[in-house]
Amino acid sequence: MKLPIVAYGDPILKRVAKDIEPAFPNLKELIADMYETMYAARGVGLAAPQVGQSIRLFVVDATPFDEDEPELKNFKKVFINAHIVEESGEEWPFNEGCLSIPDIREDIYRNSNIRISYYDENWVHHEDSFKGLAARVIQHEYDHTDGKLFTDHLSPLRKRLIQKKLNDISKGIVKAEYKMKFPAVKKGR
Repeated sequence: MKLPIVAYGDPILKRVAKDIEPAFPNLKELIADMYETMYAARGVGLAAPQVGQSIRLFVVDATPFDEDEPELKNFKKVFINAHIVEESGEEWPFNEGCLSIPDIREDIYRNSNIRISYYDENWVHHEDSFKGLAARVIQHEYDHTDGKLFTDHLSPLRKRLIQKKLNDISKGIVKAEYKMKFPAVKKGR
């Protein structure tokens, strides 16, 4: 089932998400719904806070980047209770966007390498290292579970320059090709 994506301005996107237990209700269905929602919106990652759940869960499928980095072919993963252990390597820019912030893209600097501890969808624990675009996609989604958005990485000046667009998104003044939930739009209108 496709879920509505929470838009910029909703307080859930700024909240640090909670770890969950294996008995979390309907987890398999939530993961399946998140993948369906992500694919329908043409994203490469989606975090639970973006669908209204303040839990440490995100899904990624970086396969669309496999032309740039062939090792990303079939790079599809679920991250539960993820915690970045180490970020290293040179910071490099990449033009990022976000399903919760449609129509805005900005160059964001992130470390090129990460080491992350997490559980997969079968509750098998992993501590893996990722680099390049895989690390970037994971860092972007991980930020969501820490209550951060890619716009939080912008300089104060750059953020001021796009503030009207951000405010418009929270009011629903944006065109998205997927269902969204806007914090500043009253129900029943």
